[in-house]
Amino acid sequence: MIRCAVISGKGGTGKTVVTAALAYLLPQSKVLADCDVDAANLGILLAPKLITATPFFGMNAAVIDPGLCTRCGSCAEHCRFGAVEADASGCYRVNALRCEGCAVCTEVRPAGAITMKPRVCGEIYLSSTPVGTLSHARLFPGAGNSGLLVHEVKKQALQQDDQVDMLLMDGPPGIGCPLISTITGTDAVLIVTEPSVAGLHDLGRVVGVARRYAKSIFVAINRFDIDEHLTKAVEAWCTGEGIPLIGRIPFDPQVIASVRNCTPISR
Repeated sequence: MIRCAVISGKGGTGKTVVTAALAYLLPQSKVLADCDVDAANLGILLAPKLITATPFFGMNAAVIDPGLCTRCGSCAEHCRFGAVEADASGCYRVNALRCEGCAVCTEVRPAGAITMKPRVCGEIYLSSTPVGTLSHARLFPGAGNSGLLVHEVKKQALQQDDQVDMLLMDGPPGIGCPLISTITGTDAVLIVTEPSVAGLHDLGRVVGVARRYAKSIFVAINRFDIDEHLTKAVEAWCTGEGIPLIGRIPFDPQVIASVRNCTPISR
Protein backbone atom coordinates (compact mmCIF):
# COMPACT_ATOMS: atom_id res chain seq x y z
CA MET A 1 0.00 0.00 0.00
CA ILE A 2 1.28 3.44 -0.98
CA ARG A 3 0.77 5.94 1.84
CA CYS A 4 0.34 9.56 0.79
CA ALA A 5 -0.69 12.57 2.89
CA VAL A 6 -1.84 15.98 1.67
CA ILE A 7 -0.80 18.56 4.24
CA SER A 8 -0.26 22.29 4.67
CA GLY A 9 1.72 24.55 6.94
CA LYS A 10 -1.32 26.74 7.59
CA GLY A 11 -5.07 26.53 7.31
CA GLY A 12 -7.02 27.74 4.29
CA THR A 13 -4.61 26.73 1.54
CA GLY A 14 -7.09 24.37 -0.14
CA LYS A 15 -5.64 21.12 1.16
CA THR A 16 -8.98 19.34 1.51
CA VAL A 17 -10.15 20.46 -1.94
CA VAL A 18 -6.95 19.03 -3.44
CA THR A 19 -7.33 15.78 -1.50
CA ALA A 20 -10.90 15.29 -2.71
CA ALA A 21 -9.85 16.03 -6.29
CA LEU A 22 -7.01 13.51 -6.11
CA ALA A 23 -9.38 10.90 -4.71
CA TYR A 24 -11.23 10.99 -8.03
CA LEU A 25 -8.20 11.49 -10.27
CA LEU A 26 -5.85 8.79 -8.97
CA PRO A 27 -6.61 5.45 -10.65
CA GLN A 28 -5.44 3.22 -7.78
CA SER A 29 -7.92 1.51 -5.51
CA LYS A 30 -7.75 3.44 -2.26
CA VAL A 31 -8.82 3.97 1.30
CA LEU A 32 -9.18 7.55 2.51
CA ALA A 33 -8.46 9.02 5.93
CA ASP A 34 -9.43 12.46 7.20
CA CYS A 35 -6.72 13.12 9.77
CA ASP A 36 -7.82 16.69 10.49
CA VAL A 37 -9.89 15.46 13.43
CA ASP A 38 -10.25 18.92 14.99
CA ALA A 39 -12.13 20.12 11.89
CA ALA A 40 -12.83 17.10 9.70
CA ASN A 41 -14.50 18.18 6.45
CA LEU A 42 -13.27 15.81 3.72
CA GLY A 43 -16.59 14.00 4.07
CA ILE A 44 -18.43 17.16 3.01
CA LEU A 45 -17.01 16.70 -0.50
CA LEU A 46 -17.23 12.90 -0.67
CA ALA A 47 -20.82 12.25 0.50
CA PRO A 48 -19.93 9.43 2.91
CA LYS A 49 -22.44 6.81 4.04
CA LEU A 50 -21.80 5.73 7.61
CA ILE A 51 -20.85 2.09 8.19
CA THR A 52 -19.70 2.09 11.81
CA ALA A 53 -19.24 4.55 14.68
CA THR A 54 -16.93 3.80 17.61
CA PRO A 55 -16.36 5.91 20.76
CA PHE A 56 -12.85 7.28 21.21
CA PHE A 57 -11.44 7.24 24.72
CA GLY A 58 -8.72 9.78 25.41
CA MET A 59 -6.96 10.45 28.71
CA ASN A 60 -8.60 9.30 31.93
CA ALA A 61 -10.41 11.96 33.95
CA ALA A 62 -10.89 12.21 37.69
CA VAL A 63 -14.32 11.39 39.11
CA ILE A 64 -15.41 12.12 42.71
CA ASP A 65 -17.79 9.75 44.47
CA PRO A 66 -20.16 12.10 46.37
CA GLY A 67 -20.96 9.32 48.83
CA LEU A 68 -17.31 9.10 49.90
CA CYS A 69 -16.40 12.80 49.64
CA THR A 70 -15.62 14.29 53.07
CA ARG A 71 -15.64 17.87 51.69
CA CYS A 72 -12.13 18.47 52.97
CA GLY A 73 -11.18 20.44 49.85
CA SER A 74 -7.73 18.86 49.55
CA CYS A 75 -8.33 17.88 45.92
CA ALA A 76 -9.34 21.43 44.95
CA GLU A 77 -6.34 22.84 46.80
CA HIS A 78 -3.85 20.68 44.89
CA CYS A 79 -5.46 20.84 41.44
CA ARG A 80 -3.31 23.15 39.29
CA PHE A 81 -5.94 23.39 36.56
CA GLY A 82 -8.92 24.53 38.62
CA ALA A 83 -10.86 21.42 37.60
CA VAL A 84 -12.25 20.65 41.06
CA GLU A 85 -15.27 22.74 42.02
CA ALA A 86 -17.64 22.78 45.00
CA ASP A 87 -21.37 22.72 44.39
CA ALA A 88 -24.00 24.55 46.41
CA SER A 89 -24.03 21.86 49.07
CA GLY A 90 -20.24 22.00 49.53
CA CYS A 91 -19.63 18.64 47.83
CA TYR A 92 -16.78 18.66 45.33
CA ARG A 93 -16.98 17.56 41.70
CA VAL A 94 -14.62 17.52 38.72
CA ASN A 95 -15.13 19.70 35.65
CA ALA A 96 -14.15 17.24 32.89
CA LEU A 97 -13.39 20.07 30.45
CA ARG A 98 -10.63 21.35 32.75
CA CYS A 99 -9.28 18.03 34.02
CA GLU A 100 -5.90 17.21 32.44
CA GLY A 101 -5.76 13.68 33.82
CA CYS A 102 -2.67 14.26 35.98
CA ALA A 103 -4.20 12.24 38.86
CA VAL A 104 -2.69 14.45 41.58
CA CYS A 105 -6.09 14.58 43.29
CA THR A 106 -6.07 10.80 43.69
CA GLU A 107 -2.85 11.06 45.72
CA VAL A 108 -4.22 13.57 48.24
CA ARG A 109 -7.70 12.13 48.79
CA PRO A 110 -8.08 11.14 52.46
CA ALA A 111 -11.16 8.97 51.96
CA GLY A 112 -10.48 7.37 48.58
CA ALA A 113 -13.33 9.31 46.99
CA ILE A 114 -11.52 10.04 43.69
CA THR A 115 -10.79 7.58 40.90
CA MET A 116 -9.53 7.95 37.34
CA LYS A 117 -11.97 6.74 34.71
CA PRO A 118 -11.90 6.59 30.90
CA ARG A 119 -13.31 9.65 29.21
CA VAL A 120 -15.06 9.61 25.83
CA CYS A 121 -13.41 12.37 23.80
CA GLY A 122 -14.87 11.75 20.38
CA GLU A 123 -16.07 9.23 17.82
CA ILE A 124 -14.32 7.30 15.06
CA TYR A 125 -16.27 6.62 11.89
CA LEU A 126 -15.92 4.26 8.95
CA SER A 127 -17.91 5.28 5.89
CA SER A 128 -18.28 4.32 2.26
CA THR A 129 -17.77 6.86 -0.55
CA PRO A 130 -17.86 6.61 -4.36
CA VAL A 131 -14.03 6.51 -4.42
CA GLY A 132 -13.28 4.21 -1.49
CA THR A 133 -13.76 3.64 2.21
CA LEU A 134 -13.28 6.72 4.39
CA SER A 135 -11.87 6.59 7.93
CA HIS A 136 -12.68 9.79 9.81
CA ALA A 137 -13.51 11.08 13.25
CA ARG A 138 -14.97 13.87 15.34
CA LEU A 139 -13.23 15.24 18.40
CA PHE A 140 -15.68 16.55 20.96
CA PRO A 141 -15.44 20.27 21.84
CA GLY A 142 -12.92 20.87 24.60
CA ALA A 143 -11.42 17.38 24.30
CA GLY A 144 -7.71 16.75 23.83
CA ASN A 145 -5.56 13.93 22.46
CA SER A 146 -6.12 14.83 18.80
CA GLY A 147 -2.77 13.23 17.91
CA LEU A 148 -3.90 9.96 19.46
CA LEU A 149 -7.22 10.18 17.63
CA VAL A 150 -5.37 10.67 14.34
CA HIS A 151 -3.42 7.50 15.11
CA GLU A 152 -6.68 5.59 15.61
CA VAL A 153 -8.10 6.96 12.34
CA LYS A 154 -4.98 5.82 10.48
CA LYS A 155 -5.01 2.42 12.18
CA GLN A 156 -8.58 1.85 11.06
CA ALA A 157 -7.67 2.84 7.50
CA LEU A 158 -4.60 0.60 7.45
CA GLN A 159 -6.76 -2.40 8.24
CA GLN A 160 -7.71 -2.19 4.55
CA ASP A 161 -4.05 -2.86 3.62
CA ASP A 162 -4.65 -6.12 1.75
CA GLN A 163 -7.65 -4.76 -0.15
CA VAL A 164 -6.44 -1.49 -1.72
CA ASP A 165 -3.35 -0.02 -3.38
CA MET A 166 -3.23 3.40 -1.69
CA LEU A 167 -3.93 5.21 1.55
CA LEU A 168 -4.73 8.87 0.78
CA MET A 169 -4.85 11.10 3.85
CA ASP A 170 -6.15 14.62 4.31
CA GLY A 171 -3.85 15.95 7.01
CA PRO A 172 -4.26 18.71 9.58
CA PRO A 173 -2.71 22.15 9.15
CA GLY A 174 0.32 23.23 11.15
CA ILE A 175 3.26 21.29 12.56
CA GLY A 176 1.94 19.88 15.82
CA CYS A 177 1.28 16.39 17.13
CA PRO A 178 -1.68 15.67 14.79
CA LEU A 179 0.52 16.38 11.76
CA ILE A 180 3.34 14.18 13.05
CA SER A 181 0.87 11.38 13.71
CA THR A 182 -0.46 11.78 10.15
CA ILE A 183 2.81 11.75 8.22
CA THR A 184 4.73 9.17 10.26
CA GLY A 185 5.50 6.25 7.96
CA THR A 186 4.24 7.92 4.78
CA ASP A 187 5.79 7.29 1.38
CA ALA A 188 5.07 10.83 0.22
CA VAL A 189 3.56 14.09 1.36
CA LEU A 190 2.07 16.74 -0.89
CA ILE A 191 2.26 20.15 0.72
CA VAL A 192 -0.36 22.59 -0.53
CA THR A 193 0.77 26.17 -0.08
CA GLU A 194 -0.29 29.61 -1.30
CA PRO A 195 1.51 32.74 -2.54
CA SER A 196 1.43 34.73 0.69
CA VAL A 197 3.97 35.75 3.31
CA ALA A 198 2.35 33.43 5.86
CA GLY A 199 2.15 30.64 3.28
CA LEU A 200 5.86 30.81 2.49
CA HIS A 201 6.84 31.05 6.16
CA ASP A 202 4.73 28.07 7.19
CA LEU A 203 5.86 26.08 4.15
CA GLY A 204 9.38 26.22 5.55
CA ARG A 205 8.21 25.03 8.95
CA VAL A 206 6.16 22.09 7.69
CA VAL A 207 8.95 20.96 5.35
CA GLY A 208 11.30 20.89 8.33
CA VAL A 209 8.94 18.50 10.12
CA ALA A 210 8.09 16.41 7.05
CA ARG A 211 11.73 15.68 6.32
CA ARG A 212 11.91 13.71 9.56
CA TYR A 213 8.97 11.44 8.82
CA ALA A 214 8.21 11.18 5.09
CA LYS A 215 10.26 9.53 2.34
CA SER A 216 9.38 12.07 -0.36
CA ILE A 217 8.11 15.65 -0.29
CA PHE A 218 6.30 17.51 -3.07
CA VAL A 219 4.75 20.99 -3.22
CA ALA A 220 1.76 22.45 -5.07
CA ILE A 221 0.91 26.16 -5.11
CA ASN A 222 -2.80 26.87 -4.92
CA ARG A 223 -4.16 30.15 -6.36
CA PHE A 224 -0.71 30.77 -7.82
CA ASP A 225 -1.97 33.59 -10.06
CA ILE A 226 -3.13 35.92 -7.29
CA ASP A 227 0.41 37.17 -6.53
CA GLU A 228 3.09 36.59 -9.15
CA HIS A 229 5.91 37.96 -7.00
CA LEU A 230 5.22 35.66 -4.05
CA THR A 231 4.62 32.70 -6.35
CA LYS A 232 8.13 33.18 -7.74
CA ALA A 233 9.43 33.42 -4.17
CA VAL A 234 7.82 30.07 -3.31
CA GLU A 235 9.20 28.52 -6.50
CA ALA A 236 12.69 29.83 -5.76
CA TRP A 237 12.53 28.51 -2.20
CA CYS A 238 11.50 25.05 -3.40
CA THR A 239 14.33 25.03 -5.95
CA GLY A 240 16.83 26.02 -3.28
CA GLU A 241 15.60 23.26 -0.97
CA GLY A 242 15.58 20.64 -3.73
CA ILE A 243 11.84 20.01 -3.37
CA PRO A 244 9.88 19.20 -6.56
CA LEU A 245 7.14 21.69 -7.38
CA ILE A 246 4.60 19.47 -9.11
CA GLY A 247 1.58 21.71 -9.46
CA ARG A 248 0.33 25.26 -9.90
CA ILE A 249 -3.40 25.60 -9.37
CA PRO A 250 -5.02 28.82 -10.66
CA PHE A 251 -7.68 30.78 -8.85
CA ASP A 252 -10.92 29.67 -10.46
CA PRO A 253 -14.50 30.57 -9.44
CA GLN A 254 -15.54 27.06 -10.52
CA VAL A 255 -13.60 25.66 -7.55
CA ILE A 256 -15.58 27.87 -5.19
CA ALA A 257 -18.82 26.78 -6.86
CA SER A 258 -17.90 23.10 -6.53
CA VAL A 259 -17.18 23.50 -2.82
CA ARG A 260 -20.50 25.24 -2.30
CA ASN A 261 -22.17 22.33 -4.08
CA CYS A 262 -20.23 19.82 -1.92
CA THR A 263 -18.70 18.29 -5.05
CA PRO A 264 -14.99 17.62 -5.79
CA ILE A 265 -13.73 19.80 -8.62
CA SER A 266 -12.41 16.75 -10.51
CA ARG A 267 -15.63 14.80 -10.39
